Amino acid sequence: MKEQAKVRENQIIGPSYRITMITPRMVRLEYQQDGKFQDELTQVVRNREFSTCEFRLIEKEEQLEIITDYIHVIYNKKEFSNQGLSIKVRGNLTVYHSTWNYGDSIEDLRGTARTLDLADGEVEIDQGILSWNGFSVLDDSHSFGVDKEGRLTPPVKNYIDFYFFGYGREYIDALKDYYHLTGNTPLLPRYALGNWWSRYYRYTQESYKDLIDKFEEKKVPLAVAVIDMDWHLVDIDSRYGSGWTGYTWNEELFPDYKEFLQWLHNRNLHVTLNVHPAEGVRGHEIMYQDMANELGIDSTHEDPIAFDITDSNFVEAYFKHIHHAYEKDGVDFWWLDWQQGSTSKIEGLDPLWLLNYYHYKDSCRNGKRGLILSRYAGPGSHRYPIGFSGDTVMSWRSLDFQPFFTANASNIGYTWWSHDIGGHMLGVRSEELAVRWLQFGVFSPIMRLHSSASPFNRKEPWTYRVMTEQIMIYYLQLRHRLLPYLYTMNYRCHKEGEPLIQPMYYHNPECREAYDVKNEYYFGTELIVSPITKKGNETILLGCSQVWLPEGIYIDCMTGLIYKGGRSLWMYRPIEQLPVLAKAGTIIPMAVLEGAKDSVNNPEKMDIYIYAGADGSFSLYEDDGITYAYQDGNYAITNMEWNYEEGIFTIHPVDGECNCIPPEREYRIHIIGFKSCEGVCVGRKDNSDMDLVTYDEDKGEYITEFYPVAVNQGQEFYICAEMHLAKNPVLKKVFELLDRAEIETLTKERIYDELKKDESPYSLSSLMQLNLEEDLFRAISEIILAY
Repeated sequence: MKEQAKVRENQIIGPSYRITMITPRMVRLEYQQDGKFQDELTQVVRNREFSTCEFRLIEKEEQLEIITDYIHVIYNKKEFSNQGLSIKVRGNLTVYHSTWNYGDSIEDLRGTARTLDLADGEVEIDQGILSWNGFSVLDDSHSFGVDKEGRLTPPVKNYIDFYFFGYGREYIDALKDYYHLTGNTPLLPRYALGNWWSRYYRYTQESYKDLIDKFEEKKVPLAVAVIDMDWHLVDIDSRYGSGWTGYTWNEELFPDYKEFLQWLHNRNLHVTLNVHPAEGVRGHEIMYQDMANELGIDSTHEDPIAFDITDSNFVEAYFKHIHHAYEKDGVDFWWLDWQQGSTSKIEGLDPLWLLNYYHYKDSCRNGKRGLILSRYAGPGSHRYPIGFSGDTVMSWRSLDFQPFFTANASNIGYTWWSHDIGGHMLGVRSEELAVRWLQFGVFSPIMRLHSSASPFNRKEPWTYRVMTEQIMIYYLQLRHRLLPYLYTMNYRCHKEGEPLIQPMYYHNPECREAYDVKNEYYFGTELIVSPITKKGNETILLGCSQVWLPEGIYIDCMTGLIYKGGRSLWMYRPIEQLPVLAKAGTIIPMAVLEGAKDSVNNPEKMDIYIYAGADGSFSLYEDDGITYAYQDGNYAITNMEWNYEEGIFTIHPVDGECNCIPPEREYRIHIIGFKSCEGVCVGRKDNSDMDLVTYDEDKGEYITEFYPVAVNQGQEFYICAEMHLAKNPVLKKVFELLDRAEIETLTKERIYDELKKDESPYSLSSLMQLNLEEDLFRAISEIILAY
């Protein structure tokens, strides 16, 4: 006779199995012949405190059934097997595919990958926790335990420890519970969201200064200065081995590195150095003797001190004599360029995970927020941001994969990917490719330009043609203008478990079209972005991307065109634009840049973009950007509301602490998508005191002057406008398209004449008779059919 299971709170326990109902949709399944179960935290799991879960237990001699409103578990009380353990997701999601039998392969929406090193296009990506079929499984059987002091304990032998996620298509709920289980994503320092400059190049102290001066001269804002491996000695005596690993500044290149670091800080730049720690500390390093003394190593023969991240004594000396010393000199964080595989002295322990764990933990000391740049080391890696995706080939194939790769990583909670924007190496230098990649970089989690040392592989904007340079500078400035929005989304990700970038199916799970637009994604709460990732048409001089819009009204932030949602379409854009869409009622706060310097701090001047068509709101989050003071309530939230019917835009008095933001802030308001606007009344509806607005015809945008607002008082603005959507200027937009295109003038005239007679959708039947090139016809159709 089978022994009856014991029920203890959320747990059903037998002699060799334990089933824990974590939530009504998440189950932990453990099996160990000796009944030794894991209660401590692991490399993946950081929290075991969940609310009581309601379920029904039906127990028979040979079988258990556990039923909640969402899942149905059936188990035969034997060793876990394909025939003896199954879980069905309730809700009639699919006819055949919503039941998991133990051992089945998982068909989920996938997650991310360890690296894109050497990638020239797609790479294989690992499992995530979301699935169209309604379930996925996370295997934690081989994780090391982590005790209260942070020490590792080896996995239990012959142990099965699975987490079943049966969330149907409630993707965001699944992700939030995953974060609850594995730990929140940390709040990034504000500067990490700005532009990073990086290049694998043999800079000198003076040449790097000249470079930064040139960026300032060109009014290009930067936040992070990356110094690749040539900061340290590389050409070393062969008896010490390779110079790939190094910890001693090259004083021929950087004769006064302390002054150099201070110089960078004086320009409001944060600094990271690249390290390849694989070969440890050799005899030529300046800290070798101190390390040897501390570790009790005979230094007489200058035997190398092996890099061993599993040795706590080595780890302590490693941080003390290398990293802490340089951090006192001005290094803000480290780029851990680990390329040495996944094996260590301890069987089953990935040294990359341990390197990330220790480095991130160490970076959080002294009251500053932690930060590293390193490769992904499996589920739970979101706790140690930021991810470095590796050395990609400079090609359209690589670019075409990156938006999907980045958005899809959210399926395993990994949101802060940093790519080599523009591609790292090889490939073909293309100005079009460089611009399109940069545009994606601006609308990606981390904007880090990077390239190899090849003299033909440069990313400085001024090394391109003048038009390309101007476009690149515009987008690099745009990234810093977006910081108020980005930082608010940074906090939302940390606090609410919603990644900055989300696939379209997160909010439209039942629409199959949302799964087809792999390179389109939500960029925060307010924007949809669809980067152009393929070479453009050389005749009409436009690039395009496939876009699917959910139901509703959307306005393109770049063109001002208004679109009706609930459909798929091709969007065509010239090289200086990409599809960035705001839903009706959206409010976007952006910084006004006063120059390249000091562009990361909470701004004194802001542009507020209001999009017509519906009510809207936005809660702007700000704090000091670098410490943990926000955990004690030292942050400010400025709530903004837009009442479309009444035409009232309200900036409410700040909630929270005002000492982290300017006491008075100047606001300029941009009103987009309205039929007409006469002006704005500040503080009252009396039109006799109305301030006039200017009109940007290209974007269909009304713009006010700056208004000073005391942040502890707030302000109301009354928009004197027709509360109706503007009409798209079809004829004007088609003329611009034709004027740019390199096609026969007679063809242009025939198209234009047809549209002058009728610019409604009926005109397309006439245009079809002209046998136009497919891209030209689709580009014209987009404008005519937009709304």
